[in-house]
Amino acid sequence: MRLLLAEDEQALSRALQAILEHAGYEVDAVCNGVAALDRLAGADYDGAVMDIMMPGMDGIEVLRRLRARGDRLPVLLLTAKAEVDDKVLGLDSGANDYLTKPFAVRELLARVRAMTRTGAAPADACLRLGNITLDRTTFALSSPTGCFRLASREFRMLEMLLCSPGRPITAARFVERIWGADSGAEADVVWVYISYLRTKLAALHADVRIRAVHEEKYVLEEIA
Repeated sequence: MRLLLAEDEQALSRALQAILEHAGYEVDAVCNGVAALDRLAGADYDGAVMDIMMPGMDGIEVLRRLRARGDRLPVLLLTAKAEVDDKVLGLDSGANDYLTKPFAVRELLARVRAMTRTGAAPADACLRLGNITLDRTTFALSSPTGCFRLASREFRMLEMLLCSPGRPITAARFVERIWGADSGAEADVVWVYISYLRTKLAALHADVRIRAVHEEKYVLEEIA
């Protein structure tokens, strides 16, 4: 499971990275909000742990921009502020959880486990982008011109893309989430299912597309 850690205090960042990696997470660390937002736009993460007070762009602003583009990535905010109003601001901005410094290592790990287990928000019955809608209860993909009922793996793949529009997802992550890390499935099978979805989107005259980017990554985006 891959996490982004955004913390500008270098000693604390190194300590947190060591703790999280010892717990089995893959961790990328950055030291400011601008770098955090850039990483989140270009890589696939299972969650983010972000300090609020960072140079360049604070954690609240990073979070607001993340949610404004429809990204549901689970986020745990860290801060030295303990006032209720600060906690409310963080949660209202889209954070999944809020941890006040100093904190116990066991509590940090428990909160990271909880947020990555539950996801970024309660699942909406329908996901939408552009003129398409994906119904999570019926697996139906629809637009104003028609409707298809997706097969299970088609549905799960499109659901992943719709939950992170504009953010590339690697073929390896699709395999891990949909087929299972121990399944032996290879990246070629992802391309096959991407082709199925592209065919259905074209038939529905969708104004979104699945675009391949470098290193076997795919991104869902609206067509300009």
